[in-house]
Amino acid sequence: MTQGSGNRSWWRKASCRTDAWQAARADWKSDMERFKADQRAARATGVPVDNPGPPPTGFSLLPWLLMGMGAFSNVFQAGTPQPWLGALGLLAFNSLYIYVVFRAFVKEKREARSTRVALVLMGVVTCALAIGYGGNWLYFFPLLGLATGAVTRGPWLGRTGLGLTALAVAVSAVRDGWDAVNIGYATFLSTMVTAAILSLSEAVRELRAAREELARRAVEKERLRFSRDLHDLLGHTLSVIVVKSEAARRLARRDMDAALAQITDIESVGRQALTEIREAVTGYREGSLSTELDRARSALEAASIEPVVRHSGPPLTAPTETLLSWVVREAVTNAVRHSGASRCEIAVEGTTERVRLRVVDDGRGVGGAVDAVSGADAVGAVSGVGAASGVSGVGAVSGAGAVNGVSGVGAASGVGAMGSAGTGLKGLAERLAAVGGRLEAGPGPRGGFVVTAELPVEVLEREVAAVG
Repeated sequence: MTQGSGNRSWWRKASCRTDAWQAARADWKSDMERFKADQRAARATGVPVDNPGPPPTGFSLLPWLLMGMGAFSNVFQAGTPQPWLGALGLLAFNSLYIYVVFRAFVKEKREARSTRVALVLMGVVTCALAIGYGGNWLYFFPLLGLATGAVTRGPWLGRTGLGLTALAVAVSAVRDGWDAVNIGYATFLSTMVTAAILSLSEAVRELRAAREELARRAVEKERLRFSRDLHDLLGHTLSVIVVKSEAARRLARRDMDAALAQITDIESVGRQALTEIREAVTGYREGSLSTELDRARSALEAASIEPVVRHSGPPLTAPTETLLSWVVREAVTNAVRHSGASRCEIAVEGTTERVRLRVVDDGRGVGGAVDAVSGADAVGAVSGVGAASGVSGVGAVSGAGAVNGVSGVGAASGVGAMGSAGTGLKGLAERLAAVGGRLEAGPGPRGGFVVTAELPVEVLEREVAAVG
């Protein structure tokens, strides 16, 4: 009874493992079909696909077992000593190989002691078959190297690869003399190349997973911030409106003047809430410098101007990015509208203390930019880059300019329209000077127009608000 139960338990484990392999194979095939479909769609649309394909599995290393076909054929040839022993060795090697390579793609299983023990047993079987038979049986050393490279990572890889190569050369020299060099070379190459390819693939997938996780956390953080700001803005205000509305309803029949006073308070609170919401939305609409650079690149390409964008240096504070975004927006607007350029270069270079922005085009220079420089109190609108925020006001005027200095007037739709006071290059120079920066604009030494802005890396938000 006990023996029958043990046999059933063993059979159940083997069946479960076979089912797991079949399920993994089906998942891999499904992922591969999806990857191929994405590749076909990418070739049809010309848009590169961001899909690395299914992760490698042990199935990708099974075809290398065909290197043992020569040894397999020797088992059935006349003159092979003790062929049944060779057949058992071949079965043992293939079983251990399959066991090791399927565990090599899961970090926990790869680093388990059972995997290392199986690898050592593979080495013992390989040496025994190579010494006992030689010839085609020596090709099990490169297969052993492939399994070793799939399992081994880190600083032990080099020493393990060299040790295995030395073992292969020594054992092969006993049987085939100088041909042992070829066996050693193949063993070393299979070990190192397999380890390098699998390590690189694993690193790429880990980086991709980390990037996706960071993006997910950023979205969650932004949602939390939005919900918190919305609660802070509207929670108290709506509570006050409800209380005052109930008071106005109760007072309406007894004291109309008091009820009207409550209604006036409700109107005042509502207007204040509307202003706060508009200011909050303005903050949400302000994109980062990277976003503005992407918009600038898109606008230049739409205007048939070749964009060259370079961004380097340490991270910047949000107020610093806001000021530089305004400069990028204004400079690109002028390049699109006035320069007639064929190329525009935007370079952001930062140190630990200051950041420098330089926008250079190869257009008509001062002659084409006079309107942009002198128009400090008017902002035009050109379609291409999103309109800037920063004004508490109403509406947007399509195709027209925005009158400067008037609260309540929005900017036009288009490239870099900014509806706050002090726009244009002159206004931007004043803004930057107020926070310890500077802005210079003029013709370049080789023609075209150059806009250069420098700022401290850390600009305080209150300083930007003071000059806004």
